[in-house]
Amino acid sequence: MQGRPTWTQLLARGEPLLLPVAHDALSARLIERAGFSAYSIGGFPLIGARHALPDIGLAGFGEMSAGVRDILAASRLPVLVDGDDGYGDVKNVVNTVRTYEAMGVAALFIEDQRAPKRCGHMAGKDVVEAPVMAAKIRAAAAERRELFLIARTDARAVHGLDDALRRAELYLKSGADGVFVEAPQSIDELARIGRAFDGVPQIANMLEGGRTPILPPAELFRLGFAMIAYPTTLIFRVARTMEKALTDLKRGTLESKIAHEGVDFETFKDITGFAYWAEVEQRREGTTNGQPE
Repeated sequence: MQGRPTWTQLLARGEPLLLPVAHDALSARLIERAGFSAYSIGGFPLIGARHALPDIGLAGFGEMSAGVRDILAASRLPVLVDGDDGYGDVKNVVNTVRTYEAMGVAALFIEDQRAPKRCGHMAGKDVVEAPVMAAKIRAAAAERRELFLIARTDARAVHGLDDALRRAELYLKSGADGVFVEAPQSIDELARIGRAFDGVPQIANMLEGGRTPILPPAELFRLGFAMIAYPTTLIFRVARTMEKALTDLKRGTLESKIAHEGVDFETFKDITGFAYWAEVEQRREGTTNGQPE
C-alpha cells in the first residue's frame, strides 16, 4: 500500500471523490480497472453478497472483517470501510479501528445507530444517545494513526434533521475528520447539510430506491459534498444480470446470448490476473513459455 495517496490527499484534489461500493474481491478489482481513485466497502452489499442476508445486524465484526480482508487483497486503491456501530462499546470501537487500520484501510465511518443496526434507508432504526457516540468517536480518534475518521449519524429518520446536524457537530468536536448525515429526504435537506459544516468533508449516499434524491456528482459537490458513495449500484446490477442469465439458462436460450452479453473467457482471465500467475508458475518451474530456461 506504500505510495498510494492518503484520504486527505484524495479530498484535496478539488473534485468529487466518487466511491463505487464493492461487495466482493472481483467488484473491487473491476473498480480499479475502471480508473476510479478510491472505493468503499459497505455492509449492505457485503452481507448481501457473502451471506445472502439483509443488512439488519445479523453479522458481527468477525464475519464483516473477513469479507473486508478478502476484498482488500484484490485492489491497491485507497478504501473507505463501513464500520457499522463499531460493533459494541468503546473497547470494541478501538478494536475495530486497530484491526482495519492494520489491514490497510484508509478511511472508516462509524454510525450512531442502536444495535442491532440496519441499512440507513430502512425503517425501524434507532440511535444511541449523542454522548455515547461522541465517546466512541473520541476513542477511535485516540487510537487511529493515519486513518481518516468519519462520523455517521442516522438521527434524521429518528429525531429529524436539526438533531442530526447537532449530533454531527458534536462528533466533529469529538475528533471526527468528516461527517455523514444519512438519508436526507429532499434536495433542500441535502443543501442544508452541505452548507452546515464549512470546509468539513461530507458524504452523500446515492442509494437507488432509497430516501435521498439521486443527483449528479457535480451538483452534489457544489452543494458541499466531497465524497459521493454508490452503495448499491454494483450489487443491484449484478443481481439483475445473474437473474437474467439464469432465466436464459433455464429456457435454453443462453447460447444465443453468450457472444453479446457478459465478458469473454480471455477478458475474465485478464481481470483475474491469469498472465501474472502463469508467469510465476513458469519461473518457479524453471521454464519460459513451456520451454526449459
